[in-house]
Amino acid sequence: MTRFGDKCAVVGIARTEQPWTPNKTSMDLHAALSRTALEDAGLTKNDVDGVLTAGCDDPTYCEDVAHSAVFCEYMGLKPRFTYSVDLGTPVFAKMIEIAAVAISAGLCNTMLIVSAEPTVSRGSRSEAVEKMTSFGHPEFELPYGISIPAFYALVARRHMEVFGTTEEQLGRVAVAMRNHAALNPAARYRDRISVEDVLASPLIADPLHRLDCCVTTDGGGALLVTTLERARDLRQHPVVIIGSGQGFSHEHLIAAPSLTGFLDEKTRSDMFASAGVSPDDMDLALLYDNFTISVLIQLEDLGFCEPGTAGPFVESGGIDLGGHLPINPHGGLLSESHPGRAGGIMHLIEAILQLRRTAGPRQVVDAELALVHGVGGILSNQATAIFARH
Repeated sequence: MTRFGDKCAVVGIARTEQPWTPNKTSMDLHAALSRTALEDAGLTKNDVDGVLTAGCDDPTYCEDVAHSAVFCEYMGLKPRFTYSVDLGTPVFAKMIEIAAVAISAGLCNTMLIVSAEPTVSRGSRSEAVEKMTSFGHPEFELPYGISIPAFYALVARRHMEVFGTTEEQLGRVAVAMRNHAALNPAARYRDRISVEDVLASPLIADPLHRLDCCVTTDGGGALLVTTLERARDLRQHPVVIIGSGQGFSHEHLIAAPSLTGFLDEKTRSDMFASAGVSPDDMDLALLYDNFTISVLIQLEDLGFCEPGTAGPFVESGGIDLGGHLPINPHGGLLSESHPGRAGGIMHLIEAILQLRRTAGPRQVVDAELALVHGVGGILSNQATAIFARH
């Protein structure tokens, strides 16, 4: 648990505005997004003395080297603090914590966080299939031909058996994300869908249908974090970092203590205590929605719903814009974008847009507090960042 008070704020953001970035390398995207985030904040690269990256999948720049160092050389940056954080998909919420800790400790003053991938433009279908089927325990999972969707299907089936969760309730998550994406001009899919459409889409891993699974795109984003004192003099309304946390339950699903809950109560309470708030205080949440079941699990793990009640909560419209707890107003990984390892950074950027109150037609009314939560592996490593409008 880390307490930040009101010392650090996000002051600049940038994100790709289209699902495809043809003829761009990962480093091209990193550099362009960093320059845009600096412009957004009213800063220059000479103001940056801290850099965090998440590595990349581009062998031109990432093979056997420290990615953050290569990026800093590429951009002409000379930071006092730099690190390439390897934590899987919770990495971006964790980066916010690292930035706030480093700035609060005086290790740097202005931290650049950036990640981007031309995932689809650079990759191939065969490479994507290989990635989907190469994740798992080398002795007890991989030899049986399991895939990433199949892991999440196991979790979904167990939740259905224990709590009576239905395919329709899972489908309702996909419908909500698509309704939100319809209001987002940067989203890959903006056509609205119904629960019937979800159930009619091909089965990928029973009970998960194609529309229960995230999209794949290019893209990425960048953020700038600095002291709140300095943020008050910059271009944008400051969004303050007020809390964070991290939890870990397993690496391989075969070692998970449960298939219906993955975040222990103490870790959850510490996450909210670090910010001095409770789940009921949140105006919106940005949850890692790689599969529809992931949203139900996180709603329950984070205390927004009691175990077994996330399905009915979603079915009642609880996660919709205008609902009790809007989830992923940008459309999330299910409809807006999922550029490989950079996917989770879009959730951070949407939280900042919402708390700046500049999200346009998808704006959550009077948003004051937002939570961003990432999960890595198969619901194993988790990290949270909590933000407030200053």
